[in-house]
Amino acid sequence: MTQYNLQQKFFLILLTIVTLAFGWILLPYSGAVFWGVVLAILFAPLYRYLLRATKYKPTVAALLTLLLIVVMVILPLSLISASLVTQALAIYEMVSSGQIDFGAYFLRIVHSLPQWMENLLERFELTDLSSLQQKLTEGAAQLSQTAARQAIAIGSRTFDFLVSLVIMLYLLFFLLRDGQSLATRIKRAFPLSSNYKQRLFSNFTTVIRATVKGNVLVAAAQGALGGLIFWFLGVQGALLWAVVMAFLSLLPAVGAAIVWAPVAVYFLVTGAIWQGVVLIAFGVLVIGLVDNVLRPVLVGKDTKMPDYLVLLSTIGGMALFGLNGFVIGPVIAALFIACWDLFVSTEEFQLH
Repeated sequence: MTQYNLQQKFFLILLTIVTLAFGWILLPYSGAVFWGVVLAILFAPLYRYLLRATKYKPTVAALLTLLLIVVMVILPLSLISASLVTQALAIYEMVSSGQIDFGAYFLRIVHSLPQWMENLLERFELTDLSSLQQKLTEGAAQLSQTAARQAIAIGSRTFDFLVSLVIMLYLLFFLLRDGQSLATRIKRAFPLSSNYKQRLFSNFTTVIRATVKGNVLVAAAQGALGGLIFWFLGVQGALLWAVVMAFLSLLPAVGAAIVWAPVAVYFLVTGAIWQGVVLIAFGVLVIGLVDNVLRPVLVGKDTKMPDYLVLLSTIGGMALFGLNGFVIGPVIAALFIACWDLFVSTEEFQLH
């Protein structure tokens, strides 16, 4: 074990304090920093290609990569978000004006149920129209109050979002241009042998690329397919539901079905048999096939993690860290596996 003198111990304490203080300063915009790092790792191959194409001019290559990221990622997401808000407001107005009556939809489902199930619902006063309308009115009032509070909060968040976006793009430029030298300095700072550092850093970058690339492609494919079948079947707000399905598709195996399965059940119990059958067949054979085929290939194959571990780490990560967790969870799981593999395979840790 290395023995430190008083000066070295003091410096290590000082190093720990200033590192924690620096992390505390970055905490308000930790999401921007996190996604800047993720996008830098994800688009590093593109940057290296442009670096060769520009005859090794790092600043030009980084600017071109940043421009392509804005065109391919930022602008499409902005356009989809604007369309989503427009469609969500249209649906909200239709609900407020009575064009969409969830009470009527509910009663239609209830009257299509077997008599014993309808009697069970009557015991809980769920089939009484006046009672149901009162409950829905109370719920709508609470929803309106929540929406009003959110509308006020959105105004204050817009500035924070724009600041975070600028910080992310600004940081991303320097991470692309100087990322290799920065990674080398970070590796040098770790008090581990080159074998350990190589395997751990390799796992870290591989899992980030595989997780983001795989989950985003799967989510986009499932959302697009779900929105397409909803539009074909005449479901209102197809774009809104497509985005919801894409978001829920970040949860492996069960994500998109949370949306399309209840709609299929509604079609079946209300007599729209062919629509229900088509939606179930499309959901299982097409939307489900995308998840079952693409996700293990894009995520599990590159990360060398079993499917169940990818699922558990994704769900756990999103529960703890929100949307960022679909990347953080699998990264922690992959590093966990890598560290234990190193521990088991290294002779210096073995008891003799």
